Amino acid sequence: MAYWLLKTEPQEYSYTDLVTAGRSIWDGVKNPLALKYLRTLQLGDKALIYHTGKERQVVGIAEILSLPYADPVLDDPRRVVVDICAVRSLPQPVTLKQIKQDGNFSDFELIRLPRLSVVPVCIQHWQRILKLAGE
Repeated sequence: MAYWLLKTEPQEYSYTDLVTAGRSIWDGVKNPLALKYLRTLQLGDKALIYHTGKERQVVGIAEILSLPYADPVLDDPRRVVVDICAVRSLPQPVTLKQIKQDGNFSDFELIRLPRLSVVPVCIQHWQRILKLAGE
């Protein structure tokens, strides 16, 4: 199992929307590197859901329910999507400011490549974020 961080604009689609839907297609990824990462997601992988924009915080955990497949809405085989479901909200959100101030994240791609919407998360970063969230 691998760990990921998936970014979303909460005004467009929030973690609460995912909880309400139960299951959703994770789409809208355009950046070539983010698409490369998205193509490597596997069934059962876990993902931190990160609200961008004014919030800039990790708010919940999701599970990957499908292998990547061509976006059914677009006529572009390079653009892939995955199905995900909500697992649980974090007890308290973890802000980008907290992550940047914590010395354990200097090599985290969320900080190094902040424009990516799909980011791999090593197990140490995953565990540290959950600890910062109060788990």
